[in-house]
Amino acid sequence: MYLIAGLGNPGRKYEATRHNMGFDAVDVLVDRHQVMNSGVKFDAMYGKGRIGAERVILLKPLLYMNLSGAPIRAMCDYHKVDPGEALIVVYDDIDLEPGRIRIRKKGSAGGHNGMKDIIRHLGTQEFVRVKIGVGAKPPGWDLADHVLSRFGAEQRKTVDEAIERAADAVEMILRDGADAAMDRYNRKL
Repeated sequence: MYLIAGLGNPGRKYEATRHNMGFDAVDVLVDRHQVMNSGVKFDAMYGKGRIGAERVILLKPLLYMNLSGAPIRAMCDYHKVDPGEALIVVYDDIDLEPGRIRIRKKGSAGGHNGMKDIIRHLGTQEFVRVKIGVGAKPPGWDLADHVLSRFGAEQRKTVDEAIERAADAVEMILRDGADAAMDRYNRKL
């Protein structure tokens, strides 16, 4: 069984913000694969279903971004999911331009507070992540204001396409492995 966690902030106030790319990608997977909502457990909304041949749990932590680790750890423990083998985390990345995605099999948090908390709770950096580019903060902006802002209409279309590609990448990871997905999706468009 795989656990696929999309990161974001709960509540309408944060919908469609740069920081909610992970939530948006999980929503695409829920719709594509008709995964039913299983309710709330461990401060996370989740659903169980199948993507291709794989049993999956699609999860959205309901705590704020910088507290994402506890719900993910609790769900991994409860379902006996080994993070190094079967965890995929989808989230926003300010180091990638809007429209780009990047897959990694391990690595540091790169300054992302949600990832810092996940790594702290899991005690490992070795799990697959799918990053969705949201672009660097403009000069003079506070980072929090940037990641909690929304895209302009021009960039929104590009970002929506990237969210779809991130969902495609998750499907490919499940089907063909992370290396194959990295070969395909880590290139510039």
